[in-house]
Amino acid sequence: MSSRFRLQARPAFFLLLLLFSWSGMVPVLQAGERPLIFVSVVPQQYFVERIAGGLVDVQAMVKPGFSPHTYEPTPRQISQLARADLYIRIGVPFEDSWMPRIRGVNPDMPVLDGRTGLKLLPVMANAAEAAGPDDKAEAGQSRQTRFNRIDGHDHQHGNQPDPHVWTSPRIVVQMSEQILAALESLLPQHKAELEQNRQQFVAELQTLDQALTGQFAAIPNKRFMVFHPSWGYLADTYGLTQVAIEADGKEPGARALAQLIDTAKAQGIKSIFVQPQFDSRMAGQVAQAIGGRVEAIDPLEYEYFDMMHRAANLIAGTAP
Repeated sequence: MSSRFRLQARPAFFLLLLLFSWSGMVPVLQAGERPLIFVSVVPQQYFVERIAGGLVDVQAMVKPGFSPHTYEPTPRQISQLARADLYIRIGVPFEDSWMPRIRGVNPDMPVLDGRTGLKLLPVMANAAEAAGPDDKAEAGQSRQTRFNRIDGHDHQHGNQPDPHVWTSPRIVVQMSEQILAALESLLPQHKAELEQNRQQFVAELQTLDQALTGQFAAIPNKRFMVFHPSWGYLADTYGLTQVAIEADGKEPGARALAQLIDTAKAQGIKSIFVQPQFDSRMAGQVAQAIGGRVEAIDPLEYEYFDMMHRAANLIAGTAP
């Protein structure tokens, strides 16, 4: 793994971690100080800020340009977490190893699971995504029926739930409900303002949903190819099929790669979408084999609406 995608652990970090864990130091919120909220990824930061306005300070753990799969918090972030008032997780891989330590530096901090109450899809394996005509219906049924309801634990059968829930505007509407409830608990005196902010945010999400519904309904080819499977919820919401090169963090072998190339040719796929957080060399090889091109779409961008419209235009083939 390239050093670009990992922050190297430093002795000072572990010293700081132990200091807060042993001492039980949890700084008290001072009068007039804004509540500090941590989230895992940048899109969550945007959602909370849209509903809260300037009433809270929101920090995203995974900074732009880094991967949620391999991220390691900095000593500064750990220091800030020790005085945070709320953490909203989303299920990205780095949380598996870091959430116990994050809780350790601030035992009294509430941790909200941003997926609570959502129907979660599994990260589909290449075999299911690249299904041929004979098993296409079965794969489609699998996509619709294999889900998980979060109740504090992951219960996926042999597969972790896909954490990229925010790629569906309809799901973000659901997420906004629990964000609002959490903010009202922190700022009960601003309840009316928070509810008004959410109403405006939801109205914009519904407008986005209507635009994407019409845009994707009009395209003949409902299949698109990605390197990393980040767009499963978008695909599920709008009747598309995501074909992933990478599965479970692993690149395909020669036989699977050949099958993907055959699938792309047979389905008329000409674009392969990559994220800047991942190595795109294999995507480039596939694009060359099918006479296509590689396009960058980053689902971790802050400007959510701009990102979603650009992603839709690229997938639908209507980008300028």
